[in-house]
Amino acid sequence: MRQNALLSGLVVMALAACGAGEKETRTSPEATPNTTTGEPARIEMERLSDIVKVLASDEFEGRAPGTPGGTKTVQFLIEQFTELGLEPGGRDGAWTQAVPMIQTQVQSPATMQFSAGGDSQVLEMQTDIEASTVRPVESIAINAPVVFVGFGAYAPEREWDDYGDIDLRGKVALFLVNDPDFAAAPDEPVAGRFGNRRMTYYGRWTYKFEEAARRGAAAALVIHETKAAGYGWNVASSSPGKNLAVVAAEPTDDPITLQGWLHGDAAATLMASAGHDLDELRVRARSPEFEAFELDDVAFEADLAVTVDNIESSNVLAKLPGSSRPDEVLMVSAHWDAYGLGEPDAEGRTVRPGANDDALGTAGVLEIARVLAAGPPLERSVVFAAWTAEESGLLGSEAYANDPIYPLEKTVANLTLDILQTAGPARDVILVGEGQSELEDDLARAAATQDRVVTPENLPENGLFFRADHFSLARGGVPVLLIMGIAGGADLVDGGREAGDQWIADYIENCYHQTCDAWSSDWDLRGAAADVELFRLILDDLGNSQRWPKWKEGSEFKAIREQSAAARPSM
Repeated sequence: MRQNALLSGLVVMALAACGAGEKETRTSPEATPNTTTGEPARIEMERLSDIVKVLASDEFEGRAPGTPGGTKTVQFLIEQFTELGLEPGGRDGAWTQAVPMIQTQVQSPATMQFSAGGDSQVLEMQTDIEASTVRPVESIAINAPVVFVGFGAYAPEREWDDYGDIDLRGKVALFLVNDPDFAAAPDEPVAGRFGNRRMTYYGRWTYKFEEAARRGAAAALVIHETKAAGYGWNVASSSPGKNLAVVAAEPTDDPITLQGWLHGDAAATLMASAGHDLDELRVRARSPEFEAFELDDVAFEADLAVTVDNIESSNVLAKLPGSSRPDEVLMVSAHWDAYGLGEPDAEGRTVRPGANDDALGTAGVLEIARVLAAGPPLERSVVFAAWTAEESGLLGSEAYANDPIYPLEKTVANLTLDILQTAGPARDVILVGEGQSELEDDLARAAATQDRVVTPENLPENGLFFRADHFSLARGGVPVLLIMGIAGGADLVDGGREAGDQWIADYIENCYHQTCDAWSSDWDLRGAAADVELFRLILDDLGNSQRWPKWKEGSEFKAIREQSAAARPSM
């Protein structure tokens, strides 16, 4: 208790000094591997809280990549890993992996409109549309026909093709969000073809933009719906005109020139002017017979100026070497970035601190590192990764997966923490992406030691399996596991499932990616600490095992992993 009081006192004094405008004071919590009692180290919720209090402070300015706050965050993490006694995890003894990116910003005023039958529908940025580019261009000029592509899924294995014979080259693709069977009734032909309520990758906006680019479209817009997207318009439009993209070492296919979200009301107005009803089109698009079609006499016009900045950000990597099989690597990760500075809210706050998303997950990674470093070495190595630019499309983890420091075929598993619930202890832990890998069985065994059970996510339509950094590693074949507090209402000890659902609703509606995602003394981190401990247990078990978790039958990643089977010892 005395140690925790000292830890909290150090944080309070450091923050107070910074707030007073004095010379910069180190704001890191004291990183002591063991408790003063000599007992085995444990995940401590007080440490989780104190780390978040620092990372989510105004001093870090919302931790946006390429900003002073982002630079400060990287240095803070290096200090923490150093004090814990870990080794640098990057190449050539470095703590970081460079992630070169371009940052683009559509300038105001941004002129965009639909023209239909001689009438114009002017689109206001952030109110009607959120549009940006990931190309290094200084201007965008578009005057092109609009094609309604339904859900935009091309899935031969599911006998589904929304595109038919349409030629998208030079046109604007207009998509519905989520999968064709998201809102389907049980008796509709599409029901179950895309996993029912569980979103597949075809439902993600990233897939839709990728497919539009493959087909040569000039622009792609996704019609926003809160339930189908999994978040409100306030989230979709929270960074108007701004985007980031990784600068690839090798040339890749060009991304779409202009991409973004169209507000549902603006889409309904457009469809009405073109003689269609948006609700009826949603029903039509759920039919296997649906084919994309061009809206008669409708064009999308954009005349935009764009600023392009080259920015350098970094993944932070630390390592505990394995004692006997150091080339076999376990990885635990979170993302350090948040949304930086935004428009003032009702209270005048501009910092979007990302306390829960994902300073708390990052604190969890640091806590696991502290506990494992305090114990006996594991046979396998453990790499601790803090990714940059997750909020811009999983860019830091994507950069790593494209240029892995530790071969993916010898990476045993990736465990990712991204948003932990702050409402107290729970009787269960929520599983994201049921049926993917054997790591789900590891999670169940770990939960049983805490007298808890595993509950599949109750919001599978939100596609969370595709929305966190573990997905970048999964695409490379690495078995993955994600703990994310917004995947479903936990069965809280105080209030049950209803209270868990209410916590999610309150967080998503009010604070997700907003200024109020801030550290709070009212947080009850007993549940978060227990969830972090689950990953510590799994790492402890797999770290001294010769087992290689596998993807389960039916997983789209199973075949990728099997291609590298010869690189791993046979059991």
